[in-house]
Amino acid sequence: MAALLRLQALFSLTLATPRRLPSHLRCAAAVASPLPRCLPASASNGSPEQRASETDLESGLYLVATPIGNLEDITLRALRVLKCAHVILSEDTRHSGKLLQHYNIKTPLLSFHKFNEREREPIILKRLHEGEAIAVISDAGTPGISDPGMELARLCATEKIPVIPIPGPSAAIAALSASGLPTEEFTFVGFLPKHGRSRKARLEVSAREAVTQIFYVPPHGIHQFLLDAASSFGNSRSCVIAREITKLHEEFWRGTLGEANEAFATRQPKGEITILIDGSSISIDETPSDDFLEHELRELMAKGHALSTAVKLVAEATSAKKKDVYALALKVFGK
Repeated sequence: MAALLRLQALFSLTLATPRRLPSHLRCAAAVASPLPRCLPASASNGSPEQRASETDLESGLYLVATPIGNLEDITLRALRVLKCAHVILSEDTRHSGKLLQHYNIKTPLLSFHKFNEREREPIILKRLHEGEAIAVISDAGTPGISDPGMELARLCATEKIPVIPIPGPSAAIAALSASGLPTEEFTFVGFLPKHGRSRKARLEVSAREAVTQIFYVPPHGIHQFLLDAASSFGNSRSCVIAREITKLHEEFWRGTLGEANEAFATRQPKGEITILIDGSSISIDETPSDDFLEHELRELMAKGHALSTAVKLVAEATSAKKKDVYALALKVFGK
């Protein structure tokens, strides 16, 4: 009888003592549920405020950065917000659906792009005022940076609706960090204007800046961009062409703009392209001489710019005051 009692006691102790899983099972258990559990928005019949508390997100507009190629490049916080938001505004619902499916996120998607954002904004603002948590994502990278979201964020800020950034991937910053060009200061230009004269004018401004210039260029436009850039910056200016960042065929091409025109003359690259161009060796903080200003004015006017436009561009690209540049222009070129 005593032996039976000892056996029962030993069995009870074994059940009460937690057993340590083998290391490979512990890892699997930890990865199996990386996201906190959230009730789906449709699971509650209560008010928007009640649903917001159930999803563990405060009401507001969440600008969520998503991967620019590699699906692993997303933060745990971004996944939680996407899982817990009432709705996700998406530039392309089919494209974003793949990301959500990969992480088993069931939050409903609502299309939000440059062709319908003005139409959607009143509805979105109404839902935000009612207490919902709404996430915004673009096809890749950070919403509002050369992607939809900027105007909506401005409207929310104006109406005192919280705007919460969920930081993450950005093609511009990723390319800059690996470019080998100066990173202390830089200008993010993004996509150039489509109109030829406006494109040229913007490149002329960038060419005179002393800091690294960052451009987004569509694959079909790289040849024209390199020709225009070489005309404004000069063939000897250093540049980096970053393509398919974080993807299988990631490439960083380095050289001068003249060499880039030769290298890509017969080559049609695919995928998203970020082009970085080294800043001018003449600092805009230096007080330019009249000879230098006259030279810059002559170059711009020789390229077809009106006197007033040339004055504006030179003033913007240097530390000279616009009225001084204009006075010099009148003195040298007349009215």
